[in-house]
Amino acid sequence: MENVDPKHTESGEAPKPIEKDYESHKDNPGPAKPAVTEKDENGAGSVLKWILPVAVIIGLIVWFVLRK
Repeated sequence: MENVDPKHTESGEAPKPIEKDYESHKDNPGPAKPAVTEKDENGAGSVLKWILPVAVIIGLIVWFVLRK
């Protein structure tokens, strides 16, 4: 427990209330602007572009070899 990241501890604050005023968002129902414009730093997308095709090719090779 000595390696606990301080960002992931409980603050003791009350949780944010659940929004119930849905009428106020009828004019602009889309996601918040930061959710769309936020820069993707350290994302997994660039790694998955290489891992998934390689995994599919290896899976196909294994499937072709084992089906006979």
